[in-house]
Amino acid sequence: MKKKTSYFDKDEQELAESLEKENWISDLDPKEKNQYEQNALYSLNTQQQINITMSERDVMKIRAKAVEEGIPYQSFISMLIHKYNEGKLSIAMTRPTKKGKRRGINAV
Repeated sequence: MKKKTSYFDKDEQELAESLEKENWISDLDPKEKNQYEQNALYSLNTQQQINITMSERDVMKIRAKAVEEGIPYQSFISMLIHKYNEGKLSIAMTRPTKKGKRRGINAV
């Protein structure tokens, strides 16, 4: 039995029915269509769980930052890794100098 759907107005109902009947034709060329399909497949990748060992101090600081952002700390860590992989976050891997400069993290 088909579930009855309620619509806001007649236009919305007509649009939904045309989608169900597949009356729509794509205006994308094959190259664009392929790119969108690849992007969709990439976004559907399953997630993999990992375990890392961190100092308690770092974990507490990350949890505090995650609270500031209003998200779970595991999501915050995942977001940082994702931004790094996408080139939106960089880590300056320079050696410490005699003045005590340390490695830095820069957002792009």
